[in-house]
Amino acid sequence: MVVSREKTVAAYVTENIKTAHIFKKHGIDFCCGGAITVEKACKKNNVDQAILEKELSEVDKVVDKLQDFDSWSLDFLIVYIENLHHTYVRESLPLLSQYANKVAKVHGHHYEEVVIVNKLFHEVANELISHMQKEEQILFPFINQLVDAKKKKEVYKRPPFGTVNNPIKMMEHEHENAGGVLKEIARLTNNYTPPEGACNTFKALYAKLEEFEQDLHQHIHLENNILHPKAIKLEKELTAS
Repeated sequence: MVVSREKTVAAYVTENIKTAHIFKKHGIDFCCGGAITVEKACKKNNVDQAILEKELSEVDKVVDKLQDFDSWSLDFLIVYIENLHHTYVRESLPLLSQYANKVAKVHGHHYEEVVIVNKLFHEVANELISHMQKEEQILFPFINQLVDAKKKKEVYKRPPFGTVNNPIKMMEHEHENAGGVLKEIARLTNNYTPPEGACNTFKALYAKLEEFEQDLHQHIHLENNILHPKAIKLEKELTAS
């Protein structure tokens, strides 16, 4: 991979999804905060830039086509996001809710942080349910209309919300909020490290929360750094034609 100090964190991950693991390892946000250069990200997170750039340059160049999201059509990417990430969130929330409630109830008197984690988790859970509904009912159908209009060479019809950029801005703001809550949960749990002698439910909660955060990071990356910019570009093309 060609390393450039002018390239943003998001651009690296878009080019090769495997770089996400490198940024994650160094504590660098590649989804909501990915629109800054590697140089700025290193300064912000106190990371040795030379070490990071060496790791980026040596990342496996062969990307599985099934994971080469940047090459996918927008409509197919939407299907993938809904079927994989939205389904994962909906299936995970009830179990996480059960774990979080139980751990807070049983261990909250001794570990005060789990009470806060329980509260924060349920806040972000409710926000994500509403967020996904808005994507599935408003944003994604309109992006599919843009794709169809280009395929069929139809006249572009401006939506009631003015431009695709308006719901995108709202969705990205909500992404930032959700990412911030999960970042706080990670801090409170010492990066999902259960205390010594923790029961199995305690361990399961932290392991599942970590998995949930990792999935959300990729979910947000696909939308913020690939789906949204391409949808905006497509709308501009259709408007100009």
